[in-house]
Amino acid sequence: MKVGGVSVHTGTIPSKTLRETALNLSGWRERGFYGQSYRVKKEIGSEDLGIRLAKTLAYEVDVLEHQFQRNGVSTMAGFARFVDPHQLVVTQPDGSEMLVHGDRILIAVGTVPFRPDFVDFSDPDVMDSDEIVDIHRLPRSLTVIGAGVIGIEYATIFSALDVAVTIVEPRDSFLDFVDREIIEEFIHELRDRGVTFRTGSKVVSVARQKDGPVTTELADGRLIRSEMVLYAAGRKGAVEDLGLDKCSLTTDGRGRLKVEPDTFQTAVPHIYAAGDIIGFPSLASTSMEQGRIAACHAFGLPLPPAPEYFPYGIYAVPEISTVGLSEEEVREQGIPYETGVARMRETSRGHIMGLDKGMMKMIFGTQDRRLLGVHIIGEGATELIHIGQAVLNLEGTIDYFIENTFNYPTLAEAYKIAALNAWNRMAG
Repeated sequence: MKVGGVSVHTGTIPSKTLRETALNLSGWRERGFYGQSYRVKKEIGSEDLGIRLAKTLAYEVDVLEHQFQRNGVSTMAGFARFVDPHQLVVTQPDGSEMLVHGDRILIAVGTVPFRPDFVDFSDPDVMDSDEIVDIHRLPRSLTVIGAGVIGIEYATIFSALDVAVTIVEPRDSFLDFVDREIIEEFIHELRDRGVTFRTGSKVVSVARQKDGPVTTELADGRLIRSEMVLYAAGRKGAVEDLGLDKCSLTTDGRGRLKVEPDTFQTAVPHIYAAGDIIGFPSLASTSMEQGRIAACHAFGLPLPPAPEYFPYGIYAVPEISTVGLSEEEVREQGIPYETGVARMRETSRGHIMGLDKGMMKMIFGTQDRRLLGVHIIGEGATELIHIGQAVLNLEGTIDYFIENTFNYPTLAEAYKIAALNAWNRMAG
């Protein structure tokens, strides 16, 4: 048992490491110059993906353990369960048990994949989102069930490795919290490289037919055959053996705890919860901030007001990152607005990098000129978003982007291009 939880061992770090490895070995970033057949490594196998992952995870664990030591944080390996609201029994690796008392307790156990009965997970070629990290071979075709953040990330990573991918989503849309124009651009790019979408129909069963491929049957009668299937349609709280009934806590149908939004206290005031266990947005970045706020409140430390907006990062291929209001939300609130768009190929840096896709969209209020939202798709999106985040939370206006200088040539120059595009529309 090692520190780090889902973020380090099965979620954030492994998926992003897999993504970076796939992009590097496949030569994905250089294909704009050298063509679609360009490869850094001609034959890429699962072992190539695993080598870098093992090194990265070992490093992350080492950093965490070192940080705990430096800050006087004691750790204990084992499985904990409540025996009453203030006491837990920890079953250690050697089987022994230890009673631990806590005046204040923070639950941050994360989640585990949801595994429905109609999916045959006994087949080694049918995996959940935790198992895909240790994929035993690269398939020629992959069906991904679930078009949430996890499903989309893995689907596009394997597509970048030239695996034929089909994405199945029971709803008619996906990633609904992202600006629709960005999603339309995203879908167009994925379809352009051969990704198939099957939306609007639920999955009835996933099983192998005799010695043939794994077959995914949809409620509308369609059959999807592929070498492998990734089931990524939801996760549930890892609370099964936590003994929450001993401290009068209950969860929803997916094992999630309800908390106060400003303090992260549960229904039992001295017990706090943070991270995926409390549901949306289930991001590593926001989970860390939730834990910090909970700890500060538990020990009576002053808390500044939380920023109104925080960024979302979707590490798909291409990346998507967004902060602030989408165009749909601006319309719903009745705010007069204008948008500005910059294509990454319009920047000198983008041209140098061989980018022929990717865009930045900015939204400004026309009455007060304030920035309302920034939405980016393409290379470096999750890094670029923080400029917009800072200006947004500091209540900046379009004038910041017009009047300030950005390093040249950089992708950040897209901020000035998009702002000028909006300013031209607003000037009249």
